[in-house]
Amino acid sequence: MNINTLINKEKKNFDLFFKKILKSHLSKGQLSKAMYYGSMNGGKRIRPFLINIFSNIARVKKSYSLMVCTAVESIHSYSLIHDDLPSMDNDDFRRGKLSTHKKFNEATAILAGDALHDFAFEILSDKKTHPDFEKRIKLIKRLSIALGHRGLAGGQSLDLIFENKDIKTSNILKMYEMKTSSLFSFSCSAPYILAESSRKEIKFAEEFGNLFGLIFQITDDIIDEEKNFKYLGKTPGKDKKQGKSTLISNTNKDQLKKYCLSEIYSFRSKYLIYFKDYPILNDLLKLNMKRIN
Repeated sequence: MNINTLINKEKKNFDLFFKKILKSHLSKGQLSKAMYYGSMNGGKRIRPFLINIFSNIARVKKSYSLMVCTAVESIHSYSLIHDDLPSMDNDDFRRGKLSTHKKFNEATAILAGDALHDFAFEILSDKKTHPDFEKRIKLIKRLSIALGHRGLAGGQSLDLIFENKDIKTSNILKMYEMKTSSLFSFSCSAPYILAESSRKEIKFAEEFGNLFGLIFQITDDIIDEEKNFKYLGKTPGKDKKQGKSTLISNTNKDQLKKYCLSEIYSFRSKYLIYFKDYPILNDLLKLNMKRIN
């Protein structure tokens, strides 16, 4: 089974679970409808897929990994709802559908994002995520760090601050690490935390997630410049129009492809034993590169 077929299969399985858990927790009010809309509007569910892969490697029970997947995808959905707001990236569309603030209204979208953020921690604190409360606390702490001023929120802040400015490559890379890689890093390492794996294994998973996120963001920036609305499901070329600081704005596609491949080669060399034992890790790192070939 090739990796895209596997991703689609896991997406269907996760969506069924996610829909069920959302419906069991949400009410019939407008806020709940906005939360549901912002969470179930498509997407490949790459973060849950990574959690599933690393859960298989770490031998974590499927029921535990699905709860972690739910928490992470709730966070991802919140971040997209807020990212589309007029005060942020100001986009009327997401995945080919109206953004949450256009479907409902801006205030409801803000609150829906807030509520999904909180829902993630409600899920992580649940005994169904793991019976050991100490492991649940570790997950909560790590996700909090991944989302706060040192992670996603801090990276989004830099993204706005860097607009229409000449920013050094090192600072752009730091922004990518914070706003994109942090959640991927959590997704890859969370199963190892639940499995009480060694610090070395957790570090490998964190670094894998960081690299995956870096390549994901770089390829996303390239696609934003090259593809149309039908492919993107959102307004194309917005980064360039808004003066976003991206690596593609400082260099070209071919150089970025070489950079990504070099980073992959270095990482594989460092952690060769993992790639020998689990060949799917190779496919995962190549996955994003295929989007720009």
